[in-house]
Amino acid sequence: MSASRWVVSFAEADESQRYLLGGKGAGLAAMTQLGLPVPPGFIITTDACRAFYDSGGLVSEDVWSLVKEALARLEATTGKRLGDASDPLLLSVRSGGPVSMPGMMDTILDLGMNKDTVGGLAVLSGDEEFAWDAYRRFVQMYADVVLGVDSVALHAVTRVNESEGGSTLDARDAVASLLEIVDRKSRQPIPHDPREQLRHSVTAVFKSWMNRRAVDYRKAEGIPDDLYTAVNVQAMVFGNTGGSSGTGVVFTRDPTSGEPALWGEYLPNAQGEDIVAGLRTPLPVSALAEQQPDVFAQLEAAARLVERYNKDMQDMEFTVEDGKLWMLQTRRGKRAGRSAVRCAVDMANEGLISREEAVARVAPSELDELLHPVVEPRPTDTVFVTGLAASPGGASGIVALTADDAERLAEAGHDVVLVRDETSPDDFHGMVVSKAMVTARGGMTSHAAVVARGMGMCCVVGCRDLAIDDGAETITSPVGEIRAGDAVTVDGTTGRVYLGTVPTIEAKQDEYFDKFLGIASEMGGLSVWANADTPQDARVALAFGAEGIGLCRTEHMFFQPGRIEAVRAMIMASDDASRADALSTIEPFQTEDFAEIFTAMDGLPVTIRLLDPPLHEFLPNRIDTFESINRLQRELEDPLTVDRLEAETELETLRLLLARTDRLAEVNPMLGHRGARLGVTYPEITRMQARAIFTAAVQCAERGVAVLPEVMVPLVAYLSEFQDQKRIIVDTATEVFERYGVTVEYRIGSMIELPRAALIAGEIAAECDFISFGTNDLTQTTLGLSRDDSSRFLPGYLSRGLVGTDPFVVLDIEGVGRLVSMATTASRESNPEIKVGVCGEHGGDPTSVAFFASLGLDYVSCSPFRVPIARLATARAAIQGSID
Repeated sequence: MSASRWVVSFAEADESQRYLLGGKGAGLAAMTQLGLPVPPGFIITTDACRAFYDSGGLVSEDVWSLVKEALARLEATTGKRLGDASDPLLLSVRSGGPVSMPGMMDTILDLGMNKDTVGGLAVLSGDEEFAWDAYRRFVQMYADVVLGVDSVALHAVTRVNESEGGSTLDARDAVASLLEIVDRKSRQPIPHDPREQLRHSVTAVFKSWMNRRAVDYRKAEGIPDDLYTAVNVQAMVFGNTGGSSGTGVVFTRDPTSGEPALWGEYLPNAQGEDIVAGLRTPLPVSALAEQQPDVFAQLEAAARLVERYNKDMQDMEFTVEDGKLWMLQTRRGKRAGRSAVRCAVDMANEGLISREEAVARVAPSELDELLHPVVEPRPTDTVFVTGLAASPGGASGIVALTADDAERLAEAGHDVVLVRDETSPDDFHGMVVSKAMVTARGGMTSHAAVVARGMGMCCVVGCRDLAIDDGAETITSPVGEIRAGDAVTVDGTTGRVYLGTVPTIEAKQDEYFDKFLGIASEMGGLSVWANADTPQDARVALAFGAEGIGLCRTEHMFFQPGRIEAVRAMIMASDDASRADALSTIEPFQTEDFAEIFTAMDGLPVTIRLLDPPLHEFLPNRIDTFESINRLQRELEDPLTVDRLEAETELETLRLLLARTDRLAEVNPMLGHRGARLGVTYPEITRMQARAIFTAAVQCAERGVAVLPEVMVPLVAYLSEFQDQKRIIVDTATEVFERYGVTVEYRIGSMIELPRAALIAGEIAAECDFISFGTNDLTQTTLGLSRDDSSRFLPGYLSRGLVGTDPFVVLDIEGVGRLVSMATTASRESNPEIKVGVCGEHGGDPTSVAFFASLGLDYVSCSPFRVPIARLATARAAIQGSID
């Protein structure tokens, strides 16, 4: 490692070497070289920090020699000497990693103060109290950061008054009290020699890279541990020397809204840590414009210059010392999603950045903030339980433990959070009126998760530490117990459930949201379609810019009240006549819904998946049926209180229902009698659905609606299964067209959601117009991993690093991705005209979308509320593809 890379001055540093200089050092170097007023100083680089850890935690003599040389040059530049009793140089020693980690590492200010220099500073400033206050600040910081003295005891000595910035204790007395605490609680005194102070302070800042809060922050933010921190040593300037001094933080644009105007705070007669400590209430930065307009004008000019130089919104720290402006830091300003979007649009329109850069600037998570309410927890808010963040957003409401209770409470005007062990279609009437859902079991593609994402409702699933007692109407977690009717807040973005009502910021899309997505669309890339099961879903998807419907799950159309009974009757039918009767009830629903969806998507393709109901989601609840039988048997024991004939008839019906339920029950329903297998066994189901699709298409075409129906056969394992279902679809289409005298163009395709289907995709594709990867089930069947049960153990795999990501959230590229790649290649070899897409929830995940784009797929399809995220992801993938 070259020693020349260990220490460098602000004036000589190459600010492009951010990973060497750290973000703070790079910013100081850039501002210095732009000619802005920056207190002089030097950077002890991240390479020196790496050498520190490599040597077992020691600042080597080689590094220290370079520090002393840089210090000598700094003394020559300032005309002051460190430790000079008559004209002392005071230093700030600040951390600065390559990636911003605000507040996570340590700082020491006013370094160089001792019993000798305090007198010289008092004479120079003409303010003895100011000099002793600087000494007090240094002792307090050094004792905390370097010596590890209890910070509570140190801060108890000097409680700063909010009004004037003075202290309840004379600064000289405060220093004496602090030094007494150090003598009692530390094995080491504070060195008198400022150079020893500097050496120990540099060591402490290096060590702060591995302190608990820094390590936890890096883990949460995905920042590598091996980047290390630089140390910035800089001449002190003072904002607490009187009324014409002060300190502040300013953003070059509003970090909340993105409005192009200075936004920030200013605290007169104060040092920077006074703002951070929050002991005094700062003023809006506009106060500086009123008090010192010339200084404010200089600040505005500096902000414009640095923003244009960095081509991004900046977060800048400054100090005003006796009417002179000093710039202390600049870094990329952290911003809310709304601000990120507006900044990107405005900067592109201003010519500051390219339109490609504007798209790259906005992270999918930032765009997501504009689509869902955001929970804003306070320090006092308590997390009751944590699960999987299944559907983003935030909502508060009172707990309901059953769908019926949720419906009743919603009708009474309450906001409701439905909490269940797991959900099923029977719960839909309660789900649809709730503001949020929480389940103890289930994964990212469980029933609750899929329905919630489709409805744009926040949802947390797989809360393993949750125990629900329906009888006692209680819910317990390691935190405590709550009851039905208590208030909770659900954060579907983080997976946290809070006790009580926590503030949320409502979602709102504005003109900049639309403009940004317009820019994203210019980048090209994959088409984005939507998974939409109802006409309302279709309208929402269209409003968000979907270019078609890639998955209409026909069984989800029956979640609405009054329909599930008909589907259940079809499933429970014991003979062809009963099944035909149930189908005749279902067909008008289907025809009507298909017609509405075709109308909403006028001119755009609509892919309709044939019935694929996992039977366990639609069968009557066995426990409920058994309890009803027991209730009727008890009632029949008292013939005076019941109509015996009516009760016996109902009892016999329930017994038959229970027997039929037991016969249909499957050990593994997700791999059971569903999809193409259902249509092969009961061709009348496929025939009814095809008739409903083509009848709706013809009716719409007659009204002038441009209809593009695509019929998709699910869960195909054998080519013969697909051929069997295709024949029924083609025959039914012909019958409908002949009956109406109208022909509509249509396509027939297959879902690829089983490994065998992926392996023979070339054979299937030869018979298809399109294939669509159902990556939810393909993930389950490839990994042998239940999406509903894996939440019990998969978090442990993630925390131990056995897997990098949840495969139901981010596609398993090495395994499932390889099948997708093989199947795509084989399909296009056998059928060059075939259209290939994805209709699993991975179609809305940015990482997965980038992989699909690399394979050259035609489209991805995702939940309506994830369409904007997918549009951004496809645009970013297209930009990356053009670079590669």
